[in-house]
Amino acid sequence: MRKATLYAFSLPMEAGVILRYQRLKTRDGLLVRLEDGENVGWGEISPLPEFSRETLAEATEEAKQKLTEWVSGQPLIDSLLPSVAFGCSCALAELSGELPEQADYRKAPLCSGDPDDLILRLDAMEGEKIAKVKVGLYEAVRDGMVTNLLLEAVPDLKLRLDANRSWTRAKAEGFAKYVNPEYRHRIDFLEEPCKTREESLQYAADTGIAIAWDESVREANFKVEAQAGVAAIVIKPTLTGSLTYCRQLVTEAHQHGLQAVISSSIETSFGLTQLARIAHQLTPHTIPGLDTLDLIQSQLIRTWPNSSLPVTQLDELTIEWQS
Repeated sequence: MRKATLYAFSLPMEAGVILRYQRLKTRDGLLVRLEDGENVGWGEISPLPEFSRETLAEATEEAKQKLTEWVSGQPLIDSLLPSVAFGCSCALAELSGELPEQADYRKAPLCSGDPDDLILRLDAMEGEKIAKVKVGLYEAVRDGMVTNLLLEAVPDLKLRLDANRSWTRAKAEGFAKYVNPEYRHRIDFLEEPCKTREESLQYAADTGIAIAWDESVREANFKVEAQAGVAAIVIKPTLTGSLTYCRQLVTEAHQHGLQAVISSSIETSFGLTQLARIAHQLTPHTIPGLDTLDLIQSQLIRTWPNSSLPVTQLDELTIEWQS
């Protein structure tokens, strides 16, 4: 007999987390639990304000409709709302045993302030040193100087940079001027530096700095293809869609010689641990981009290894809906 439950959560964010145009004070979303006989599966549905195409209210109504159909014996068809499609597909994958228990808990540390702090974290890292820096929030010249400093200070470092389409060509070129040409090959990729794909491709050709597609991956006309200067695609499943679709994107990327990077959308520890399992399964040779745990002040039921953050348990959540 099938059963489904939606639990609502609201966890406090660290002060100062700003998404584009608003400060995010809480991370809100749903946990979905599916039961079929003795089997149980879970998923997280947490659209990200300013980035998801759907609101949490829309996702909640959609999830109720999809789960009502599933409880009645129908297949759980992928929703057109990415967060719902992803969360429900994770729950189904757990239910059927298709999501492995093994996880890739490696993460590319995120530089969110003082570059000296990142350098200390990198010194303590074992193995491949990859870090991520958000650029485009400050002056492009400052971003270029910080990038150059990090690459100079840590000779075996590779950097992933994310500009979120924030630069004009002039600003992007200002950034490049401050990065030593000898270091540019150690920029693993720069996500979407310019406002259009065409400008970003031209920028890669002009500077020798490899780029990656991020926002583009979630656009209706996107096609995975080998392009000069493009090194990777970044897949944020909560913003992208079902596990089946994410798996298809990874396969196509690898067929075209591109990296595929599984990355977070500020999911809770619950969602992050599932992303780590997905990364282990789909992209075992690529460090995922999951260093967002500390942006939320509490973990949620399932914990990240070695984290000292407090944990919110299931009995502290509200049942939003069940059938």
